[in-house]
Parts: sequence; C-alpha cells; structure tokens
Amino acid sequence: MKIITHFLLSCASLLFAGSVMATPVDTYEFKSVENQERALALSDQLRCPQCQNQNLVDSNSPVAKDLRLEVYKMVDGGKSDDEIINFMTSRYGNFVLYKPKLDSETYILWLGPFGLLILGLFIGFIFVRKQRIQESESTTLSTEQQAELDALLNNDKTIK
Repeated sequence: MKIITHFLLSCASLLFAGSVMATPVDTYEFKSVENQERALALSDQLRCPQCQNQNLVDSNSPVAKDLRLEVYKMVDGGKSDDEIINFMTSRYGNFVLYKPKLDSETYILWLGPFGLLILGLFIGFIFVRKQRIQESESTTLSTEQQAELDALLNNDKTIK
C-alpha cells in the first residue's frame, strides 16, 4: 500500500511541476496590475536582439533581461506604448518588432508571401494545362491505330 501511495504522490507532483512557471515580472514591483499587464503585452511584442527567435519575456539572455527591465520602468514611468516602441526601434531598428510596420523597408516582408503564392499558383496552372494538353493528344488514335485496335478486339472475341 505504501508503494502505491508513493507512486501516486510522485505522479501528482510531476503533473503539477509542469504547470509551475516563474516569470521575470515576479522580480519587479509594478505600481498597478494594469501596468504589469501592459508591460507583459509590450514585452511579448518585442524581439530579443540576441536570441532573434524569442520575445523579451521568453528569453533568458542578459540583453533581454535589461530590455525587460527598461520596458517595465518606462511603463511605470507613464510612457505610452508608442513611445516605448519608438524608443526600442530607434535603438535596435525594426528588427526588434515581431510585426514590423508596413513601409518601404518592409514591403518584401509583407508582400513576399503573396508574391510567392501567386507565383506558385501560376506554375501550378501552367503544369496542369500542359498535362491536359498531353492527355488530349495521347488519347486520339489515328485511323491505322483504330483499325489495328478493332482487329485485336475482334480477334479476342472470336477466341472466347
């Protein structure tokens, strides 16, 4: 009975251990809950300059830690979201944004996937059209081929 109890307790602790997560916000005291939520949302929109594929909240790099703290201080300081984003982009460029603004420098990011989709559809259309043309050409028989086919079919019927 003791073994079963220990086993169940171990399973339960493993189950609950996965749901416990520490966030970097725990170490910073915000002035209000709204500021905390706003700072987390902003940090979620900003990319870590060192990691490149993680936002500021998910990254453990020292640069991300410093930038998180900077964002938290700006939010508590009363700066607007646009002011914080402008500060970060002026310092690190558009790369720091997960969703960069639509301007002349980012047209390829926003319009590239649509261009590739159109190119793929065009190539698919050409391929299908070529296949249909080849199929229609190969199904028509000349009169000699038709006569030979009829002779073979008639010969097959007489054998049965």
